[in-house]
Amino acid sequence: MTDRVVARVVFPTDGDLDILPLYVDGEHVSAASPDLGGPAVFVPSAPDQHPDQVLSRRGYRLDPGQRASFATYFNAFPAGYWRRWSVVDGVTLVVRTNGPGTLMVYRSNARGTVARVTTEVLTADTEHRVPLPLRSFGDGGWYWFDLVAGQEELTLVEADWRVDDQGRSSGTTTVGVTTFNRPDYCTALLHQLGAAVEGDGELAAVVDEVVVVDQGTRKVTADPGFPAAQERLGSRLRMLEQANLGGSGGFSRAMLETLDAGRSDHVLLLDDDVVCEPEGIARAVAFADLARRPTIVGGHMFSMHQRSVLHALGEVVLPWQFRWGAAPSTRHSHDLAAANLRSTPWLHRRTDVDYNGWWMCLIPIVVLRDVGLSLPVFIKWDDAEYGLRAAAAGYPTVSLPGAAVWHVPWTDKDDSVDWQAYFHARNRFVAALLHSPFRFGGRMVRESLAIQVKHLLGMQYSAALLRQRALEDVLAGPSGMHADLPERLAEVRALRASQPDADVRPDPDHFPSLRRGRPRKRELGTLRPAGVVGTAVAGAAGLLRQVAPVAGDAAYPERHVPAAEAGWWTLSRLDSALVSTTDGTGVSWHRRDRSLALGLLRDSIAVHQRLLREWPALARRYRAALGGLVGQESWRKTLDLPAP
Repeated sequence: MTDRVVARVVFPTDGDLDILPLYVDGEHVSAASPDLGGPAVFVPSAPDQHPDQVLSRRGYRLDPGQRASFATYFNAFPAGYWRRWSVVDGVTLVVRTNGPGTLMVYRSNARGTVARVTTEVLTADTEHRVPLPLRSFGDGGWYWFDLVAGQEELTLVEADWRVDDQGRSSGTTTVGVTTFNRPDYCTALLHQLGAAVEGDGELAAVVDEVVVVDQGTRKVTADPGFPAAQERLGSRLRMLEQANLGGSGGFSRAMLETLDAGRSDHVLLLDDDVVCEPEGIARAVAFADLARRPTIVGGHMFSMHQRSVLHALGEVVLPWQFRWGAAPSTRHSHDLAAANLRSTPWLHRRTDVDYNGWWMCLIPIVVLRDVGLSLPVFIKWDDAEYGLRAAAAGYPTVSLPGAAVWHVPWTDKDDSVDWQAYFHARNRFVAALLHSPFRFGGRMVRESLAIQVKHLLGMQYSAALLRQRALEDVLAGPSGMHADLPERLAEVRALRASQPDADVRPDPDHFPSLRRGRPRKRELGTLRPAGVVGTAVAGAAGLLRQVAPVAGDAAYPERHVPAAEAGWWTLSRLDSALVSTTDGTGVSWHRRDRSLALGLLRDSIAVHQRLLREWPALARRYRAALGGLVGQESWRKTLDLPAP
């Protein structure tokens, strides 16, 4: 039995000051020059900051009298997670410094209460080892350390967190990246991974291979930066091309390639448009190696635009509604630069999850062999369904603090009203039929009908048509899911394009001018109706208007409605409106169509009645077919791959 480093204290060297609060907390912090190769924005240091404090990936300098705390997302030790899910019972902090100063070690409990554990005096060229028990971290808590420089400069040479490996060997992983027409992002990611595996880099002993499944028409290999990335990764890089089968098809291909190669203990799934923290990959592998039983280990997602904002600490599927949601006692979109680890008590409680997004998710090979590959659903709900399926087979998922990527946040787009509305609706129902504990799916059928009515009230007829088609396909059963995978996207796009509200133009001037006429006596309200009664009254009034004859002058938009005000309660009071998209890139023209609205309302009621009536029998059909849907043989046929 030997010590194993399970987390190194690291620093960003990409020059981005926005992310430094995720690594170090102190009066003066700044970054050194870039060397990781990922896309980054250099933020010049302020006059009172010191650009050379981050000396290297592992080194940090403190000025005389300065204090720096490593009670941060990337450099504190998430003791509660190791206590709950791993075989280890203690961790050792190893700190190497140069210069006089003080080392202080702290711990927290699940309530966020902080206590100092020990204080050590530092001298020149010092290595301190601090053994720390894990037994009291049952519900959560962290360890971290602070450094205070004496009358001279103090340098942190390196620090890490080590555990007894319990005689277990160190595993390796294959990194599977699925990409579609993002060659620049994907190339930047390959540069990051290449920098981390070169020489004795932090991933040199961890990553066996990087498998890129390119499903686009703009090939990664044609990107100007690709040759340099290929050179950095060398024989570790394998580029594959196939038809666009979505995330589920691309990631299933990466899973199959990992199984067939027989080299790795895990497969790590990564989105193509992320900036990763390579140390997080090493931590995920170490955690999986030392887990009590085979465990899926996921990384968190930070915002690519506001890089200190954590999307979610953990996510669950709410069983009664069968909808994604933040885990209990957590918050979405938490800015760690504004409220750090020490000042945010809920971050100290261990968060248990149902699944982890496949922006970064490590799956042990034994789990793949036992529960299968992804559902053939193209996109949406493949990761959530996999987590639920694995849990049912006895394999938990852990969203591990300190393992993360940066990704474009969902708040910048609303994919529930574009072509993806089909996949949101169909795949949510398929996942619920497979895993809902309720005989008729809980509340989701009623909620789905309410969503459909909201689309009709907002004149979002394309989304309503897509959702109607999605539910009809759910009722058709599971037999065609693999066969439909290559063609369904084109059909969905064509169906959406049949409606005027799907025609998004970059500028309002592409559409007719706003209607001229007398101003309204009272301006339309844009606030959401309050309470159940208010919502019911507004909904009823809007629905009555939808089925009423359309005014003759609806050929001209009445208003230009900003995305922030484009709720159903506003749009339902108009016959025609220009509506801005959520990401601000365009405008669409919503026009009331009485005949279409009546037909869709009638069809929606009918399809939801069928779903409720047939739910028990339909659930049995999907559950009986699950093994074939996710099995290697079915995926090999869909991907046109021979047996190994």
